[in-house]
Amino acid sequence: MASSFVKQLLGLAAFAPITQLCSAASLYSTYMFNPLEHLGGVAPYFEPQDPPASPLPPQGCAASRAVYLSRHAAIYANDYDYEEYIGPFLSKLENHTTIDWTKIPALNFLATWTAPLTEAEQELLTRVGRLEAAQLGVTLSFRYPNLRQPSRIWTSSAERTVKSAQSLARGLELDENGIDVVSIYESEKAGANSLTPYKSCPAYSSSFGSDQSAVYLEKFTKPIAARLNAVVPSFNFTGNDIYGMMELCGYESVIRGSSPFCDLALFSPDDWLGWEYTADVMYHYNVGYGNHISGVVGLPWLNASANLLLGDSLDEQDITVSFTHRELPPMVFVAMGLFNNSEFGGSETTINDTFPLDRINHRRAWKSSHLLPFSSNVAIERLNCSGSYGYDAGDYYRILVNSAPQPLPNCADGPGTSCSRSGFEQYVQERVGMFQGFSERCGVDYDNSTDILTIYTDPKVGNGTAVGKRYEAFKIRPVR
Repeated sequence: MASSFVKQLLGLAAFAPITQLCSAASLYSTYMFNPLEHLGGVAPYFEPQDPPASPLPPQGCAASRAVYLSRHAAIYANDYDYEEYIGPFLSKLENHTTIDWTKIPALNFLATWTAPLTEAEQELLTRVGRLEAAQLGVTLSFRYPNLRQPSRIWTSSAERTVKSAQSLARGLELDENGIDVVSIYESEKAGANSLTPYKSCPAYSSSFGSDQSAVYLEKFTKPIAARLNAVVPSFNFTGNDIYGMMELCGYESVIRGSSPFCDLALFSPDDWLGWEYTADVMYHYNVGYGNHISGVVGLPWLNASANLLLGDSLDEQDITVSFTHRELPPMVFVAMGLFNNSEFGGSETTINDTFPLDRINHRRAWKSSHLLPFSSNVAIERLNCSGSYGYDAGDYYRILVNSAPQPLPNCADGPGTSCSRSGFEQYVQERVGMFQGFSERCGVDYDNSTDILTIYTDPKVGNGTAVGKRYEAFKIRPVR
């Protein structure tokens, strides 16, 4: 008895170190925070897995066609961000040469730090951006190994979107010059027939959301500025300075690979969540549910893509990819009814109540960091299902946003997050009924407008141009 009891004690003693290691702290303190995943439209590409459904086709299904819309890849800086926030902060920093930054905790890096960009480099694609776009091309080649390589990729005409399309082609194509890039001019009089239809919509203004986001910007930056001014009173940090410094975390990271402005000793997780919410408020009112014209501008791409996927012509490409700017994908989400804060309660008239300006709505579905980081992409897939238990054989349709499957509102009768063909057709018609009439609802005041997007099927658009030699971009320029 005694020896048996001793053996039991010795056995328990063997687990003592494990018991000590498995303390409450180590069991439950798993908190981690990455600022780069909370930077809205300044975030490098990442996949939030929200919801955490598998991007693989449901059991018994295989993709037979896919249409993608992608934002351009990472750039040095957006012109507005540079002119409004980053540029003024950099100028202010240059004018305060008497401050000994080495003695300022969390800001001592400013003693030797240099700006990662100049005004002339605004809007240009970075090396990280080229990699992001090429990676998307590789991802598509792996995701759709049995689909035909596209012969054309469409893009709006800005340099950063064209370069993104070219980089994606390099990652996707099997041989040099296998994919042509079709550039669609960013006209202000193209109606809905472009990849930048918001520019042709007089009812849309790029300033929408500025007033509302300014309210929360002032709220979240006020204590941060007070904290920094307490240690560097001569610099007089402002709310715009704080916002620009936090933007530099994202922009410098896609230029140099990292940034000291991302240090959580400088800006806490709560600070970053305040920055993210400020951006979300702006995008909500600018290109989201807070702007009555968003769904109208986003519908033509949804409708044109649905027509490509519902058609059976062998002349159509298996994979259709287009590049645009950050404004269009969120407008498409509105047209689709995705990321709607009021989907399970409330109404269209109360949607703005889901974005209070005196506190953060942490339960919101509309998070710009998840919706439109650099290279953000939305896909509509046609799935052919013949062995999916519990479902009839046939075509089903599903949405991917940054690889995460997104269930469509009122259309969930297929395997996984997919929707049956008849359900998808009805869903599209319902969305058309809600948002059709681009020219009228945009208040178009020019001639020859159109309410539909035809660039994918119109032979007048042309076949585009080849990307060029694979390694041309890496040639060393001669010294002059």
